Amino acid sequence: MTERGWAFARNVILKALALLVVFLLVVLAFNPLSGLGKLSLYNFIFPGRLRFPFGEDPQISYNLTINNLDVLFASHQVVQPKAADEYRVFLIGDSSVWGILLRPEQTLAGQLNAMDLHACDGRRMVFYNLGYPTLSLDKDLTILKQAMQYQPDQVIWLVTLESFPGINPQASPLITPPATNPNLPAFLDTLLTERRSIADWYRLQLYGVMWAATGIDQNYPVDYTPAARDLANDPTLNGMAQTDLSSRLSFEPFETGISLLGKVPLWLVNEPILVSDGANSNIRYNFYYPRWAYDQYRTLMAHEVQMHASSAGFLPAFAQTGTPGWHYLDAWNLVPENQFTNSAIHLTPAGESLLAQRIAQELETTCP
Repeated sequence: MTERGWAFARNVILKALALLVVFLLVVLAFNPLSGLGKLSLYNFIFPGRLRFPFGEDPQISYNLTINNLDVLFASHQVVQPKAADEYRVFLIGDSSVWGILLRPEQTLAGQLNAMDLHACDGRRMVFYNLGYPTLSLDKDLTILKQAMQYQPDQVIWLVTLESFPGINPQASPLITPPATNPNLPAFLDTLLTERRSIADWYRLQLYGVMWAATGIDQNYPVDYTPAARDLANDPTLNGMAQTDLSSRLSFEPFETGISLLGKVPLWLVNEPILVSDGANSNIRYNFYYPRWAYDQYRTLMAHEVQMHASSAGFLPAFAQTGTPGWHYLDAWNLVPENQFTNSAIHLTPAGESLLAQRIAQELETTCP
């Protein structure tokens, strides 16, 4: 290469480096993912997803785990304009609501939508799956706060003991700040974090092609490890010996949720769990719960609901009157043991059908 050619190449490289530096400064100064995350090819070129992106095998599921709320919502059908005749019902909760091993139409939201239900005022009820895998009421509340801008008419919150703060020691990555690397300068550490997030956003857009073509959004293995029916001779709850749970269970997330919703009715559903009849089932209901802990939890939940229902002037038809209160359905043993899949909270399509029918019956009782 001639001297002139080398000079030209050097100038191009220097200009490229200068542009890169400027770009990095913009990244760090303005955190572009907060704006970029709200841009999406979903609901524009591709159909909106029926549940939040989550997956560990993108090549098979055409999906990947996203821990950014803006990106999650931008890809979901819930961001579409609300129709005049639509009564929006948001379902929030853990992986049982999201629907592990279930196709979108087999999930609770999918089966409720197939029932063609109508609200008391005649509007058609449209159920949106806003569940996200990981057991955390704080995570659910974070999703609910973001969801309020999409005009819910009702919220159904499916919960279980393992979701309560102080019971489950693991925090959901959706509400956990990104891990930092103390061996890197703050500038580079932030840059790497943003780079990963932007790359995930980009990959999610690409998977929209296959989502639109197939409707597949998770891996559906032929074989999986079933949830344990024969249980350990272990009476502890996450290592905690039998104790009084009344001082450990915090109902504050529900208080916050009701305050957040205002006159939008909130229904709490204690989701079904696997009740084993195998080895040591006299000690434990399932892998998650020793009997002493879960029985206390149900008693405490019932007491809390009754207390708030009385103090708030709760009426069975509060969904129509706008009266604040706690509407509660305890569905803990609704589903037979043989209708659970790879977890003590994950249902088969038939199990989801039982839950959907029970919730639909409960909805009917709210109409005069």
